[in-house]
Amino acid sequence: MAVSQSSSMPRVQQPLGTPSPYIIPAYEGETITIPGTKSTVRILASAKETEGLISVFGMDGAVADPPGFHYHNFAHDVFMCTKGHLKVWAGDRCKILGPGDFCYVPPKIVHQPQLLDDGINETVGLVTPGQWVDFFRFVSQKYDGVVADEFDTRNPGDTFGPKFREIKEKYDVVFQREFQGAEVSEWTKEDSVLPDEAGKEYYLKANTGPCYLLEGVLSRPFITTKQSKAPTGNFAITSIESSNRLPNSVLGKPFTFEKTHQVYHVLDGAINVTVNGSVNLVRAGETAFVPAGTEISIEFVDRYVRFWAYSSGDGLESLIADAGGKFEGTIVPDKSRALDTEALKKAAEKYNVKISS
Repeated sequence: MAVSQSSSMPRVQQPLGTPSPYIIPAYEGETITIPGTKSTVRILASAKETEGLISVFGMDGAVADPPGFHYHNFAHDVFMCTKGHLKVWAGDRCKILGPGDFCYVPPKIVHQPQLLDDGINETVGLVTPGQWVDFFRFVSQKYDGVVADEFDTRNPGDTFGPKFREIKEKYDVVFQREFQGAEVSEWTKEDSVLPDEAGKEYYLKANTGPCYLLEGVLSRPFITTKQSKAPTGNFAITSIESSNRLPNSVLGKPFTFEKTHQVYHVLDGAINVTVNGSVNLVRAGETAFVPAGTEISIEFVDRYVRFWAYSSGDGLESLIADAGGKFEGTIVPDKSRALDTEALKKAAEKYNVKISS
């Protein structure tokens, strides 16, 4: 596909509106607030950047009432906590998510989130189709403050009420006022594995689930295209972790995902993302957008680095799983794994990845 590329990745305050690489600094993005929610939504990438496939956004704020139980006919929701705590009802279950915890809600499943802690709560989620975030734009106002207004006493219902019919018909949000949510339950062993079938809501406890290792690069998927497979799904999210002390001959050289848009949100340390020979530093809290067809390389700058990779199809999680194989540990190892060049070649061909030799 044709990609609009500059010689580098510009640092911008909000998404560019085209499938072109960029970096959004920490706590920036298209920032809006639903009146009375005591939180903000920071859109990091949406439909115009990803050909309508995915949107990735942060939600920051203080403790507040939940927005109301609802479901989507077509949209898939992902909830991922990075700071504070997030209470998420999904179907007949409810759990409290802390940093690194995850919840996936497919279409037709009644759900609602609630920020819990005093102080800052932070999440970085994904929704598909990408146009769904137009709902936030429809019911929100532009926010120019710092994080969120915890003293906003307006009633969100005053915003939703007059727009109720449009919200349902145009923005795929079907409120369920009579729904009785479950009580909070403890995490179990079931919440440490990815389900085998698609279209099932589930929770995943931080630092559990499968691990894969390609040389010194560890991948810990939260969801793959196997779990999200649907007419409006087919996305993936994984935690990528590594170190400047370990070999990285694959991702450290130019590579291109021909068909997959990617969003990298850095949580620890920093990465250098090279585009067209220009090196771009992406630090903790910052987000890089890499459209399909963009040739990049990734350098892990610090002793320990972690970023979450959101993909509009098979992405780094699939390449690392097939080319590197399963890893029995749970943290980045001191020693890297030898590269299987034949496995790498097969994985690259399978997932439409062009890799430099």
